[in-house]
Amino acid sequence: MKQENKSFGRKLLENDGFQTLLASILCILGGLLVGFIVLLLIEPSGAVSSMGAVIKNFFHYPQALWFKYFGQTLVRTVPLLMCALSVLFAYKVGMFNIGAAGQYVAGACATLYFALGLKMPWIVCILAGMAAGALLGAISGALKTYCNVNVVISGIMLNWIGLYATNTILATVKNPTSPYTLPVASVNPGAVIPSLGLDKLFNEKTVTLAVPLAIIVAVLIWVVLNKTMFGYELKATGNNFNAARYAGMKENRNIILTMVIAGALAGLGAALFYLTGIEDWETTMSAVPGMGFNGIAVAFLGGLDPLGSILAAYFIQHITSGGGGVDLSYYSSQISSLISSLIIFLCAFVGFFKMFILKRIRLSDEKKAEAAKSAKGGAGK
Repeated sequence: MKQENKSFGRKLLENDGFQTLLASILCILGGLLVGFIVLLLIEPSGAVSSMGAVIKNFFHYPQALWFKYFGQTLVRTVPLLMCALSVLFAYKVGMFNIGAAGQYVAGACATLYFALGLKMPWIVCILAGMAAGALLGAISGALKTYCNVNVVISGIMLNWIGLYATNTILATVKNPTSPYTLPVASVNPGAVIPSLGLDKLFNEKTVTLAVPLAIIVAVLIWVVLNKTMFGYELKATGNNFNAARYAGMKENRNIILTMVIAGALAGLGAALFYLTGIEDWETTMSAVPGMGFNGIAVAFLGGLDPLGSILAAYFIQHITSGGGGVDLSYYSSQISSLISSLIIFLCAFVGFFKMFILKRIRLSDEKKAEAAKSAKGGAGK
């Protein structure tokens, strides 16, 4: 019986999915530990309560408010999940889509302009956001295919081009007395994504169909990548470009199409976020929103799996929102962002921890083999 348990534990440890889960947990605990040490160094007396607030987030509120803030966290998780899907989809084809941030910005631009400037319904606004993100993705893919420009270089450049173009365009639909765009719900109620009762369930009007739609999209991406010939071709192209060409696959088309889909996913994230009315765009923004960059950490924390990214995105947003509960009488307002950044930073080391686990398994096998060899040699004597 003991041997069976040991065998089961070994099989579990060698399972790739379990390794990803274990590595992710180690990254999360490491990030929380480093954040706690920072709090201790700044002000030891408030470290425990502040870290507790970060971890608990909305769980310390009364039940009515608990559900409200839980709904807000879900709404803010949606764009993070979409950006993570954008990053991992491109990564499966061997490309690092750091341009997801710019594609997200382009999606926000088209979505809000169609909603506020053209007074279009929400479905049209969503399609416009996806098209804008897809356009930026297509540019990066085309530059890679026809000019051999690394998608990282083109993505970074397009991030800033997209940001300043968006600020310029959305300045035409901003509030005259503030740098923020006009509220979508007030100017064009038809552009707000319907909730179908979810707002009453969560006691929060910004909870809409965006939440279940994001989960459905994640499931569809998983199906495409793992259960279709198209997904197989994409992954084959990413694993070995020359082999894919030799096998007759249209590698150039696959690269461009992958970036188009990745861009559309990031643009969809912006559309599903801003059409809830939870936030307006600031036209004086001088830095690219971190949503696309945080999506990179979420993708790796989720093991580059669409389904794993759902949980990873929720966790990152939960921790980020919980940072607002830090006691500001002990720490500055930026400390919550620092803790969230530390956790997100360490979440990028999932691959390193997986490699560490595999190395420990290999060393254990080598020791067992040496012990068995020594025992066999002793018996022979």
